[in-house]
Amino acid sequence: MPLPLKSWPEAAPRLVAVAGGRAPADLVIRNVRLVNVHSREVLDWEVAVAEGRFAYTGPDAAHCIGPETRVVEGGGRYLIPGLCDGHMHIESGMLTPAEFAAAVIPHGTTSMFTDPHEIANVLGLRGVRMMHDEALLQAVNIFTQMPSCAPSAPGLETTGFEIGADDVAEAMHWPGIIGLGEMMNFPGVIAGDAQMLAEMAATMNAGKTVGGHYASPDKGPAFSAYVAGGAADDHEGTAEADAIARVRNGMRSMMRLGSAWYDVESQITAVTEKGLDPRNFILCTDDSHSGTLVHEGHMNRVVRHAISCGCDPLVALQMATINTASHFGLERELGSIAPGRRADMILTSDLRTLPIEEVFARGVTVAKDGKITVECPHYDWPEEVRRTVHLGMELAPGDFEIPAPAGANAVTAKVIGVVENQAPTKALTAELPVADGVVEGDVAQDVCQIALVERHRATGGVVNGFVSGFGYEGKMAMASTVAHDSHHMIVVGTDRDLMAKAAMRLGEVGGGVTVWKDGREIALVELPIAGLMSDRPAAEVAAKAQRMVEAMEECGCKLNNAYMQHSLLALVVIPELRISDLGLVDVTKFELTELLEG
Repeated sequence: MPLPLKSWPEAAPRLVAVAGGRAPADLVIRNVRLVNVHSREVLDWEVAVAEGRFAYTGPDAAHCIGPETRVVEGGGRYLIPGLCDGHMHIESGMLTPAEFAAAVIPHGTTSMFTDPHEIANVLGLRGVRMMHDEALLQAVNIFTQMPSCAPSAPGLETTGFEIGADDVAEAMHWPGIIGLGEMMNFPGVIAGDAQMLAEMAATMNAGKTVGGHYASPDKGPAFSAYVAGGAADDHEGTAEADAIARVRNGMRSMMRLGSAWYDVESQITAVTEKGLDPRNFILCTDDSHSGTLVHEGHMNRVVRHAISCGCDPLVALQMATINTASHFGLERELGSIAPGRRADMILTSDLRTLPIEEVFARGVTVAKDGKITVECPHYDWPEEVRRTVHLGMELAPGDFEIPAPAGANAVTAKVIGVVENQAPTKALTAELPVADGVVEGDVAQDVCQIALVERHRATGGVVNGFVSGFGYEGKMAMASTVAHDSHHMIVVGTDRDLMAKAAMRLGEVGGGVTVWKDGREIALVELPIAGLMSDRPAAEVAAKAQRMVEAMEECGCKLNNAYMQHSLLALVVIPELRISDLGLVDVTKFELTELLEG
């Protein structure tokens, strides 16, 4: 169960008594250099904690020490606030909230603002509630943003469940709901779609924050219309001009460093070079898979990266603490080391390399020297959520054939072009050969097949297309039930027989990721919960994910974190070209388009 925490008003009598020296603190940390993110100073101060909150911060906490007070000697190290992730999807870690928390707590993350729209597409409101309930069991702060878009683009994809304005209004009363998840249907908002505006209105009427997602380069009237609808932040920027446009229009610019999204360096110059007010910039991860969490870190990784890009360490820390808390209306609750706030903090010996040496949440040590020291309780996930892959038929190589026009020896086909380290794709074309009336991929042009296999309603539907950028060679196939955001099944390969086998394998294990080469499976990551997550420990999942990455490399792929690129090929709200269960989608026009030209 989570560590007990009284509200500030409930705890105030004792906090006042401790700060005044009339009652002993539960914890005192002394001999530290305290990073004050309110004033952007480093102070030789001490802190006293009671009821899981800071009671006193100042030069000398000796008056707060009693016989039962735990005293921690900081040894001259820095004491910084616990780190906050302003926008993220737990499911992208391939882990449940409990195991995700266990993975990131040793990295100093003590607050997360999560949008579980992945599970919403598979299990609907019920799945969101399960994520929400497990989140509330943890020793750190995991706030839930109610998903706004399931489907992400109505009319362009079919999801397992849909989320509506009534669902959003209901969720606003749940204890852990902090706002509305990223509003991905930006064309709908711009066009005045009644449901999208109703979801945003329900959130704002509840006094909560609307998350944004504006994946378009158009910064004219369309962008103004989107902001006018109520979106308060945006993490889809990839260039300095994007960050500037957001903050000039009153939004928070969320700059992300995930497993495959490297968008901090290109945007942070708005602060480091252009001199914009850093209060309106927030660091986040968006999507981090288990391998990144185990081997590289979480928000500590993002802060270190921002510093390496020229950001002042104190400013970078503000972007990962108080800025985030303020954005969600929680400045008086977390994000800083100040009286009354939750006692979430980190001891570190260096502000640039940021080693996370001891982590406190609500005044209790939760990790030390890279090891978690508390339990992360699990929700009792029902058996039916482990059986969500419904194919409806035995898939065969013929299901992955693309018929050519009669008599054609070659065709011009639209091709999804993967862009390394970014979410957008390119709309490409390629001249492809025809054999026995079937259009073939062309390894020499780095063009292989992609298929979207329907897996929610057992329709047996398969939509075929082409993708470029992975560099696959030989006979291979890769299949995944993680397919943002509809989470059908994405199969990419150079061999139709292996594509069929890979798809059936995921039906057999209940979801996950599988890689096949030369007739056999060479990697498998089982994700039985909604076909998205595992409730096994992060290190175990990360080891299988690492083997998956190695397997992709063995098939010829050299992209950084190519799995993330694979999983987004069906994300029909980010330009330029995607695939869905309804066909190929031109996201620059938000309409279905034909695969073959002419």
